[in-house]
Amino acid sequence: MKIHFWGAAQTVTGSAHFIEVNGQKIMLDCGLFQGRRKQAAVLNKDFKFPPNEIDAVLLSHTHIDHIGNLPNLVKQGYDGPVYSQTVTAHLADLLIKDSAHIQESDAAFVNKWRKRKGKKLVTPLYTMEDAEKACALLVEKNYKQQFEVAEGVTATFVNAGHILGSASIILDVEEKGKRERIWFSGDIGRRDLPLIEDPTLPAGHGVDYLLMECTYGDKPHRPPEEGYEQLQKILHSTLTKGGKVIIPAFAVGRTQELVYSIHKMMDKGEIPSVPVFVDSPLAVNVTDVYREHRDSFDEEARDMIENDAHRAALGFDRLTFTRSVEDSKAINMIDDPVIIISASGMAEVGRILHHIKNNVDDPKSVILIVSWQAPHTLGRRLVEGAEQIKIFGKVYDRKIRVESIRGYSAHAGQDMLKEYALGVKGQAKEIFLVHGEQRGVDGLRGVLGNEGMGDLHFPERGTSFTL
Repeated sequence: MKIHFWGAAQTVTGSAHFIEVNGQKIMLDCGLFQGRRKQAAVLNKDFKFPPNEIDAVLLSHTHIDHIGNLPNLVKQGYDGPVYSQTVTAHLADLLIKDSAHIQESDAAFVNKWRKRKGKKLVTPLYTMEDAEKACALLVEKNYKQQFEVAEGVTATFVNAGHILGSASIILDVEEKGKRERIWFSGDIGRRDLPLIEDPTLPAGHGVDYLLMECTYGDKPHRPPEEGYEQLQKILHSTLTKGGKVIIPAFAVGRTQELVYSIHKMMDKGEIPSVPVFVDSPLAVNVTDVYREHRDSFDEEARDMIENDAHRAALGFDRLTFTRSVEDSKAINMIDDPVIIISASGMAEVGRILHHIKNNVDDPKSVILIVSWQAPHTLGRRLVEGAEQIKIFGKVYDRKIRVESIRGYSAHAGQDMLKEYALGVKGQAKEIFLVHGEQRGVDGLRGVLGNEGMGDLHFPERGTSFTL
């Protein structure tokens, strides 16, 4: 049995790993590498194996750096099953098609310029047709439901506690008369996050080989309740002074968590009752899926629904979901205090750019950053305090304030990662750290080394291990 590391290897994006067993190839995640465009184009194009040699794909969750390259896999010949937890399958159908739309739109935009310059036209990484073919391959499975994915290999999804439907993947392998268990963490969540159940940890599950993320291995997170308190203070302060709150937020997970928290704050009178807009067609559609699966919410959210006047966690009087461009433009005509939650989460594309541009010179208002921002993105430049920012090719002097909240991260911090790994101490034969950068792995190795767990692999892209 061999494991090959192809994506999210010494980086936090493009998750893709391959297992070779009994002459078969199983792929764990098929994500887009996100970063500098030229580098991303090269890394996303090719795979470790010819796609038609892969027997099965399993997905941990629906963030685009974990599922976004599936249409390209299909385009290059894959036509087998794509297994995922039920909610993940429903969300993936939305996210994959949205990604295809972006791929086609970006190529069309670039080609207008290239055509004028007489340059060779570019083709999108994949098209909507490829995305629809990929979505047709999705196979839904429930948590804790064991199923066969290849000869001698059964899989089980358990709750990873990262976003709704997120899963850690357990592979039970029988090869040459030997039985072993592989545990792929996916993105590990945290305890007490809004809406979702706490993550299932590998302790007591007989794990022989552990693949686990280490994104925040260098630092513990503040408790989620501190994130809630920070959010409440910034919202209250800005809104009472007549400002607007503009929040770049990922369509999956973060938007729904924010809506839930703002709903609670308004019900309790902790912040002024002002209009709240979710201005992202994708986020609106994703929220509809969340509502359909409220049986997957945690106990606190279910209790809130039972006792809430609106009988909903993700709906209240002051909340408006906008789908059309006209409705989105109308938001910028409002002079009174409002809360605007809009994509993209790193402020790189989409309607959020229009909201920032229209309020960039208002010192009463605030851009509120609630998630990690990748290098070379507008979100990262804002966090770093850039006084001048470029939007749609034009440079603006930034007078709007920028605030950051750390407590809303959906990734486990160092303390949870330490607990996660210690759960297999003395049992797992090998531990592989993925979905992290050098500082993350150095920090996690340090705290685990103090616990007698010093031999942890940090594989490079393209490396393989025989298990």
